[in-house]
Amino acid sequence: MTRISRDFGDTMQKDAVPSVAADVTFPSNRFPNYKIGANNRILEPKEGREIPSMKDVVARETAQLIEQQKRMSVRDLASKFERGLAAAAKLSDEARHREAASLEKHVLLKKLRDALESLRGRVAGRNKDDVEEAISMVEALAVQLTRREGELIQDKSEVKKLANFLKQASEDAKKLVDEERAFALAEIEKARAAVQRVEETFQEQEQISQTSGKQEIEELMKEVQEARRIKMLHQPSKVMDMEHELRSLRTQLVEKSLYSLQLRKELEMSKRLEEGSSHLYVLDGSDPDALGSCLRIIPGMDRAPDLSKCSIQWNRVSTDGSRKELITGATKSVYAPEPFDVGRILQADIVAEDQRVTVRTSGPIDHAPGLGSYVEALVRKPETEFNVVVTQVNGKDHPPHCVHVFHVARMRIKLCKGRITKAKENYSTSMQLCGVRGGGNAAAQALFWQAKKGLSFVLAFESDRERNAAIMLARRFAFDCNIMLAGPDDRSSL
Repeated sequence: MTRISRDFGDTMQKDAVPSVAADVTFPSNRFPNYKIGANNRILEPKEGREIPSMKDVVARETAQLIEQQKRMSVRDLASKFERGLAAAAKLSDEARHREAASLEKHVLLKKLRDALESLRGRVAGRNKDDVEEAISMVEALAVQLTRREGELIQDKSEVKKLANFLKQASEDAKKLVDEERAFALAEIEKARAAVQRVEETFQEQEQISQTSGKQEIEELMKEVQEARRIKMLHQPSKVMDMEHELRSLRTQLVEKSLYSLQLRKELEMSKRLEEGSSHLYVLDGSDPDALGSCLRIIPGMDRAPDLSKCSIQWNRVSTDGSRKELITGATKSVYAPEPFDVGRILQADIVAEDQRVTVRTSGPIDHAPGLGSYVEALVRKPETEFNVVVTQVNGKDHPPHCVHVFHVARMRIKLCKGRITKAKENYSTSMQLCGVRGGGNAAAQALFWQAKKGLSFVLAFESDRERNAAIMLARRFAFDCNIMLAGPDDRSSL
């Protein structure tokens, strides 16, 4: 007889699932989570009546359905329990029939043994041995039948336990089916309520769009009329006339500024002639009072001594004349103002044949037009590159054949020639940067850079604007690093 083991517990854990509600349908798979008001404006939901959006509701429902699909239906579980209960009842009936058959076998064996016992007393010889052998066989059959009967009783008890277990499980499954049915009905009601809310929202939106459509059309007509009025007021012909007039005014302003500059130079020349000895030398330049110009000392009279035999020293003088600063290295007849000179008067002291002559600019040095905004635009970049030509290295002339790249970054300055780095140093107190002070025809476009002690360069830029921008940009980044970047002996004046 095959034994029945109770392995239905594991099967119930693996296969037990709640029922899936298959009659829930939705009109759409996407719902808006906003409201549209007048002028097609998106209205945020009020905090007092916060309702979850249909998108969240559908997502939650979908997740629940997917989770339910991953499990077996509770009805399938109940049907399994019912089939198991029927099998247990069938096994119980089979055990009952086997018990009845076992009793009949015991009765037959007992009658057969009694008959053999009575026969053993009547026979002798070989027949008696055969009878005794038959009696032993009957006794062995009785023992085997008793053992089988014990096993049958044990199987019967196990079948009863299994039947009780399956009966209890079937009742629990029925309860679970009822609970899942109630839960499915509640979910269906929630879905119907959500669909009803969506339909009400759509209806409200349609009503709002119908009422606001007329207002939008009226506002659009007003805007079109206003645009037409503005277009009529600003005809292309009038704009062109205004542009031509503005250009002519700018041209006249430039001409008058040049004429006023010429008059100022002539006035300065006449004043110097009236002063006496100071008329021996005068300052010459395109715009001597602006950054980017190149100041040059020229003789004012034929009897003036040769400048090559004179001693020259350039100085910075405050506007009120109370402070005078020596510009170290500026001992030539040519000097190009740099950004440190802005706001101060430049003065050159000339000593010639025991005579001391002083020439100075008519006013303080002004900023070059547009230079400040150009530098502010460069400050926003982490690094700016300038094309330069190296004219001197450590005070010795260098053949200006190759173009180098001068990198000004937030933390360091680098000079490169292609992929070769000639110098790369962080901002430090040993670094110096200023306009070139040794004279020359390109003094307004050149600067002096001492990367570190024992390594210095004279670099020529493409224009005076690039040179002054590089100086201002490097000093701005160095100041952010708590470093005052200046020329030789300029820190004492700072």
